[in-house]
Order: sequence, then C-alpha cells, then structure tokens
Amino acid sequence: MSLRKQIMDDLKTAMKAGQSETVAQIRGITAKIKDLDVAARAKTGEVTDTDIISALRSMIKSRTESATMYREGGRPELAEKEEGEIATIKSYLPPELDEAALKAGIAEAVQKTEAAGMKDMGKVMAALKERFGADLDPAKASALVKAHLSA
Repeated sequence: MSLRKQIMDDLKTAMKAGQSETVAQIRGITAKIKDLDVAARAKTGEVTDTDIISALRSMIKSRTESATMYREGGRPELAEKEEGEIATIKSYLPPELDEAALKAGIAEAVQKTEAAGMKDMGKVMAALKERFGADLDPAKASALVKAHLSA
C-alpha cells in the first residue's frame, strides 16, 4: 500500500471514530502532500513515497524546533501539541536504521568513494542515499559522516 493511501485511510478511520485531534494532525500531513503535488505538476508530475517521506522528515524537524521554543517560552501545552503531531508523523516513516548498521554503511561508503576528508562528504552522502534510500535519515547520517571524516 502506498504511503499516500495509508494516510488517507487513517484519516477516514479517525474521522469515523470522532478523533478530532488525530484528524487535525493527519490533515496537516495531507496538506503538505497537496503542496508537493502542486509543486510537482510544474516539474515531474509525480510525487513518490520517497518525496513524501522527505517532506514528513522536514515537518518533524520544524515541529521539534517549535516544541523546543514553546518549552523555553513557558508554553508546555503548545509543546505537547507539537510533540503529539511529531508522534503522528513518525508513525508514517519507515523504521530508523540502527546506529551500528548506519556506521557500517558509512565506513563502506567512505571506502567505496575513497573519501579522504570533509571535502568528500557529498560523495559519501550520495552513496548512502543510493544504498539506503528512504530509510536514511539525512540529518543523523550527516552528523555521523562528519564525525567519521573528521577522525
């Protein structure tokens, strides 16, 4: 089942169950997908699950930043709302790679691309994206690649 279909099915289920908070969270996700559709019309015309996963990861990043600012600003109720949205969004992401597998993949990519330093980070990240695809969390991978290449 495609990710888009799963999200729409979950939206219908939440609406039938009267879960207004979940409905609002999923509608936020569908709005982002519609934005991707509009942007894709001008380019390729097709939005893939990989594109949706990338958008979901960016949504998590922005909500994490918002939750942190709300906590610092003394608004824990708003931070909890953001964290609830993060949990809903994460339910649509593929399981994260464990750190050991990611580090092994990084070592292999460094060896494959013959990366010598930070200037070769782009080559290593491209190799990781090719190998792991949508399962790769670019932010996490980037930090580990920097650490590996700096050592």
